[in-house]
Amino acid sequence: MSVLVKQAITQIRKAIMEAAGKAVADGEFEPCPLSDFIIEVPANKANGDYSSNAAMAWARDLHKAPGAIAQILADRMVLSDTFVSRFEIAGPGFMNFYLDDSFGACIIEDILEKGSDYGRSDYGAGKKINVEFVSANPTGPMHMGNARGGALGDCLAAVLECAGYEVSREFYVNDAGNQIEKFGLSLDIRYLQHYLGDNAPELPEDSYHGDDIIQRAEEFAEVYGDKYVSAPEAERRKALIDFALPRNIEAMKVNMSKYRINYDTWFLESTLHNDGELDEVIQILKDRNLTYEKDGALWYKNSEVLAQRLRREGKSEDDIEKLELKDEVLIRQNGNPTYFAADIAYHRNKFARGFYRAIDCWGADHHGHVARMKGALDAVGLDGDRLDIVLFQLVNLKKDGKNVKMSKRTGKAITLTDLLDEIPIDAVRFFFNTREPGSPIDFDLDLAISQNSENPVYYCQYAHARICSILAKLAESSVEPRKCTLQELMLLKESEEKELIRHLASYTDEIISAAKYYDPAKITRYAVELATLFHKFYNAHRVNCDDESLMQARVSLCLAVRTVLSNILTMFSITVPEKM
Repeated sequence: MSVLVKQAITQIRKAIMEAAGKAVADGEFEPCPLSDFIIEVPANKANGDYSSNAAMAWARDLHKAPGAIAQILADRMVLSDTFVSRFEIAGPGFMNFYLDDSFGACIIEDILEKGSDYGRSDYGAGKKINVEFVSANPTGPMHMGNARGGALGDCLAAVLECAGYEVSREFYVNDAGNQIEKFGLSLDIRYLQHYLGDNAPELPEDSYHGDDIIQRAEEFAEVYGDKYVSAPEAERRKALIDFALPRNIEAMKVNMSKYRINYDTWFLESTLHNDGELDEVIQILKDRNLTYEKDGALWYKNSEVLAQRLRREGKSEDDIEKLELKDEVLIRQNGNPTYFAADIAYHRNKFARGFYRAIDCWGADHHGHVARMKGALDAVGLDGDRLDIVLFQLVNLKKDGKNVKMSKRTGKAITLTDLLDEIPIDAVRFFFNTREPGSPIDFDLDLAISQNSENPVYYCQYAHARICSILAKLAESSVEPRKCTLQELMLLKESEEKELIRHLASYTDEIISAAKYYDPAKITRYAVELATLFHKFYNAHRVNCDDESLMQARVSLCLAVRTVLSNILTMFSITVPEKM
């Protein structure tokens, strides 16, 4: 939380505890240990700026009714030299505190002084966090799930940075394993079809059927001609993969850059195979007696490891049995490691690089993999609870009020590239973070390109541009913003002004909450509400009023709102317009 908010809460807590101490001295309270209590912003703004449940929390300790406790505290409460102007008892014993105008004045001063740093905190204490997101297979175009995962992961990383963590963005490139073999087979057949026509093999049903495969095969043919048509199959497929895979990876980097996502690390799965880390993980599991051979494959005792984890979490044997846990293959009959085996090695690598915590953003269809992955980290001697998975739901594209059909099967899916070509990137990044990750999103293509107040990103950008316009018009009248005194800022007493200031004061807490719960949507919602409150204030009160001190105070309020809107949009890599 911001220093001022923390100061106000500390003052209230101190006043409550000092009143309790006086009550003990007066014989009203028994001298006994008192339970902890909370001080929070009440849901109903009519109930003050902060509310405490101390009286309810202490009812059992003191053997008194909460209302009686609250009244005894009220009779002894001293609030001089605090931000609190008054307080009252409500309901069964809640104590509601109302802050005076000096608090709001200090908030505006704080925002204007900190500027682009307002909202930042040391909540994360500089701990290193790895955020892995998108990590699409480099075998074809990225789809809508990748689009949502990209906006979610990048904005989550930005929120974590603002909350004081040291964040590394990472893309895991699956450039090894079965999907690459399938990629090679698909390219191979398309290449042969280019030259042999009907005499070439047909593409298997479970291969990649997209136009992108045809395009890469034809590009290969343009460079090498029919040189590889008569070459051994293994040689031809290796040549095709070596040609096409780097181009696909480069295309992903270009698309991510266009999407305004810049990764710190592009981690290749193949490095785990080549540097022995995958073999190390297999050996660790063998040494811990967590593997066995069956049907020519090497299996991992997933059911045993997960059962142990669930017992530690307090699950009963009956509950565990109902889950029907299954073991996992690590090495296939053909000697190739599974994706799961490589994934264990990959996550072990993350923690070997010194990350305090690893966060993976996965599509909801991967939910069954979460427990397996956490358990596998336990199995190799790490703490699986240091891995957090953010599961995000599907995207439903809508146009003209109807669902837009997508089909990965036919290779005609709407890709990330299609989306970024058709919709402003500002809208895409904002829209994909308007709902918490676990909720499906209806992405309205018409709304995303509209320029009106129903488009949330336009609405927020317009509020920023409107403030710039206000300042420009004042400048035309030879009015320039100046630093206000605390007394001048305390002139902001109208309900719309106070509501706006209260919202500004909560920004740092919203950042921390978004970081704590891995939910950037908290910040987009905050931004929309801030824009709403600003428009409400502007429509109710003239900034360029006759009272020069009040005018400058309102200019300062406008500058504070502009600062916070700019901080949010900049944090999410969204354009911050001065004119619209």
